[in-house]
Amino acid sequence: MIQLTLNHNQLETTSDRVSLITDHDIYLFNEGTHYHLYEKLGSHPLVVNGVEGTYFAVWAPNAGQVFVKGDFNDWSNEGFPLTLREQSGIWEGFIPGMTKGSLYKYRIIHRYNGYAVDKADPFNSHQEVPPRTASIVWDTEYPWHDREWMENRAKANSFDAPISIYEVHLGSWMRIPEEGNRFLTYREIATKLAEYVKRLGFTHVELMPITEHPFYASWGYQTTGYFAPTSRYGTPQDFMYLVDRLHQEGIGVILDWVPSHFPTDQHGLNYFDGTHLYEHADPRQGFHPDWKSSIFNYGRNEISSFLISSAFFWLDKCHIDGLRVDAVASMLYLDYSRKKGEWVANKYGGRDNLEAIDFLKRFNQAVYQHFPDVQTIAEESTAWAKVSRPIYDGGLGFGLKWDMGWMHDTLKYMSLDPIARKHHHNLLTFRMLYAFNENFVLPLSHDEVVHGKGSLIGKMPGDYWRKFANLRVLFGYMYAQAAKKLLFMGGEFGQWQEWSHDRSLDWHLLDYPMHAGLQRWVTDLNHIYRQEKALHELDFSWEGFEWIDCNDSQQSVMSLIRKSKSTDETILVVANFTPVPRYNYRLGVPNNGFWQELLNSDSGDYGGSGVGNFGGVTAEENPCHDRAFSLNLHLPPLGILFFKLKTDLPENSVT
Repeated sequence: MIQLTLNHNQLETTSDRVSLITDHDIYLFNEGTHYHLYEKLGSHPLVVNGVEGTYFAVWAPNAGQVFVKGDFNDWSNEGFPLTLREQSGIWEGFIPGMTKGSLYKYRIIHRYNGYAVDKADPFNSHQEVPPRTASIVWDTEYPWHDREWMENRAKANSFDAPISIYEVHLGSWMRIPEEGNRFLTYREIATKLAEYVKRLGFTHVELMPITEHPFYASWGYQTTGYFAPTSRYGTPQDFMYLVDRLHQEGIGVILDWVPSHFPTDQHGLNYFDGTHLYEHADPRQGFHPDWKSSIFNYGRNEISSFLISSAFFWLDKCHIDGLRVDAVASMLYLDYSRKKGEWVANKYGGRDNLEAIDFLKRFNQAVYQHFPDVQTIAEESTAWAKVSRPIYDGGLGFGLKWDMGWMHDTLKYMSLDPIARKHHHNLLTFRMLYAFNENFVLPLSHDEVVHGKGSLIGKMPGDYWRKFANLRVLFGYMYAQAAKKLLFMGGEFGQWQEWSHDRSLDWHLLDYPMHAGLQRWVTDLNHIYRQEKALHELDFSWEGFEWIDCNDSQQSVMSLIRKSKSTDETILVVANFTPVPRYNYRLGVPNNGFWQELLNSDSGDYGGSGVGNFGGVTAEENPCHDRAFSLNLHLPPLGILFFKLKTDLPENSVT
């Protein structure tokens, strides 16, 4: 707790002089370059001259009066008056006796029309459990135990590292049916999630937004508390414990972050001081037609300070390792989801949102300047160029970008009956025309298993066995591609039901062999992905990828090579997307020697039929596919094989 020294008379009669804000803070805030506002605005427990209390500061430049009301005065509208700090628009004050745990809101009265409203604190770190909406005086102190992770996370987050992300919605990953189907708390889920993710071999967890949100069914994408972990699962310190526990197991934590829009709930940011303060006043720019929400006014410097401070809060106070920025496409285009006449062109007459583009660049520049060992990830669904390229190279400055095109094309292909796949072979090959234009993450995310889309395994064609075989080959092909990986919870064991935020995953399915086998397959994919440098070191370079044959559409077979920075490490991947085994399939390879079969999705351990190559095959001097050597392979039905070239030929090898 911060301690200040003032004389007793100052404390009694001029509480407005108790301040954490300097003139320089105000200058940076107005300039749009104050990135630590969470240390200045909001509520902060203080001790002044030995007297405990709370300092409040809120930005409401168009207010005529601002009061703090709460449980300390029985929620009377005639609360404690804050004082305007000159021309800054910031109202501040110190309330003696108001300590950690106190509930409060700001009573804001417009300076001209008398409009009055009660608002939650935009900078509070803790709120009541929804549907209650009061802010809670709190602190962000926590005794971290993740020093080893923090000192070494630059390596875990680097472009040449294996990054395999497990996407999680905390409210539905696991629940307690015996106790009214209640949520797990942050602390309850911490050990369970850390142990599970570590056992399956994922390198990172991505949390769907845990920023406070009034409507649970928004999954957190309608944010009111940009500095507050949702209290549904516990306190800010409980959330920090979850992050800490994951870090101690060597698992990175990525947070979904939503600077694209915010809900219109009365207690939130909308029409905050009787004016359109946070949102653009023109509904053609300030209202989102899809989500019925408000859009930030990115042309206002103070909004940049607010949003980038939010990003810094999670990276600084909560040790978050990456921010996945939601709905970037909706920020980039002024006409996003709008018809002709419903949007306003920029000053050059174009559709690009110049202010939002500038904000995204400033955001990325600030994050990487202050936190060079984290990653920012764009969920951007259009062909906007250089999303994940540096600002100095004309890019937006993100570290990574979701490859939505790969997701769409691959799921479309996999949903086809195998007999028709030969006519749509291009759905698998098209990605390589653009694969290295960005630093891509391949997402099989929550968006693909909701709103009537069905589960991943439900999308797969065929009978029970073929559905699992199809899903195994899909996952295998994703891990073979040059990109980082993301899989939404439940997909790893074949959740049948479409995802619902109101219930737990169907963990009982792991009692069935095919589901347990699929989970073992994902586990082994993660382990080989992490173990073999050829599968991750050059994810963003042509140097790490080579087709063997991408043209065998008639048999729906795809073969490729992945390479590491070291030329002597090579992984061969061959996928058969039909239920017909391909015996004596001749395939050209770049090197002579023994090719060890590292993984086979058709292994009985995973629920497959057992067609394979008895541990590996020795290359023959038989030219094929413009290569001097070739392998004679047995390709399993709906199966994918991973081989590694071994320099020493084992005894009893099969040729």
